[in-house]
Amino acid sequence: MPVELNHTIVYAEDKRKSAEFLAGILGIPVGEAWGLFVPVELSNGVTLDFADAPAGSVSPQHYAFRISDEEFDAAFERLLRAGISYYADPHHSREGELNNYFGGRGLYFLDPAGHNMEIGTRV
Repeated sequence: MPVELNHTIVYAEDKRKSAEFLAGILGIPVGEAWGLFVPVELSNGVTLDFADAPAGSVSPQHYAFRISDEEFDAAFERLLRAGISYYADPHHSREGELNNYFGGRGLYFLDPAGHNMEIGTRV
């Protein structure tokens, strides 16, 4: 059997808020809460299982999502409508710009927990 990533836990001060935020930007549903987790399942079957963490204890991580050109256009429009700042680079020094890494389009933005989210057509 090949090795595959099945799930990862994403800590947030408000798991539901963070799960709904990301799912909303990506245009995918939030799964039913189970146990300590609120899952967001990606098209390759990997789930991001959002879990609550005590206030001030979230260590920001980086999560990158490869999406199609059409999905990028839709996600970008949702970011713009929501007034969410976006950046061309992972260090957030080029605000309001897109990048063309690997010949595609991409951007970075923060989720409510402070995680650095990346969407791109060629990540």
